[in-house]
Amino acid sequence: MRFAVNLSMLFTTVAMLERPAAARAAGFEAVECWWPFGVPEPGDTDVDAFVAALDDAGVALTGLNFDAGSLPDGERGFVSQPDRTARFRANVPVAVEIARRTGCGVLNALYGNRQDGVSPEKQDECAADNLAYAAAEARGVATVVVEPLNSFESPRYPLVRTEHALGVLDRVQEASGERPGLLYDAYHMQRMEGNLIDTMRRHAGDLAHVQVADSPGRGAPGTGEIAHARVLDALHDLGYQGTVGLEYKDPGPADRFAWLHRDGRASLDGRRPSAFVTA
Repeated sequence: MRFAVNLSMLFTTVAMLERPAAARAAGFEAVECWWPFGVPEPGDTDVDAFVAALDDAGVALTGLNFDAGSLPDGERGFVSQPDRTARFRANVPVAVEIARRTGCGVLNALYGNRQDGVSPEKQDECAADNLAYAAAEARGVATVVVEPLNSFESPRYPLVRTEHALGVLDRVQEASGERPGLLYDAYHMQRMEGNLIDTMRRHAGDLAHVQVADSPGRGAPGTGEIAHARVLDALHDLGYQGTVGLEYKDPGPADRFAWLHRDGRASLDGRRPSAFVTA
């Protein structure tokens, strides 16, 4: 298990291309991010610059969102939106190629908000088709994952509990034989259902990626109600070999990573996380 800095939420006072080096200077060797470009099909120059920033910093990209629109403006992806299918499918090969170039093993497909005038059934059918397409395109390169969010911040997003996302995985598998993975964000699921450790144990086989932030304020671990040392130890005990993404609001340099001892930031090397969680 190792930790990855989410470049879209941390080090936000510097430009995106400077953030990989900032993460490395803080002791991390892995990063993740939302779609880092303003368009679904960026030019080669922009993609090359992003990949070079990772290479120059000496950090691995372990998680990347497909283009999901403007998250600050309330967009939550296009997988289930029939009128955005062309945009989503045009983005898939670009994201897969970045994953191929960087060794990124997880591609997050945000499901999309419910749309007025389109039935939920039609949106869910659209989503199953698009996820099957993305999973097939990424086969052998990366695992496509589906993420439930919390309804307080995303009131029109239909996947707000773990069971909702697992239902999507089942539907895709039944229709196509492809089975995406589950992105389990402890912050979102603590706000919606709690029972984090029990849920992870019951669905360990589908856990493809995990993210953490504290609840309810989405701050750094230690600022809220989640017992992160226990949650991370449970992941360790389950044999989770993936990356834990640090996706929380940036508290500033002094408190950004105070909860995690520097010796555990690059790799835990099989050791229990609680030995390094100081919060």
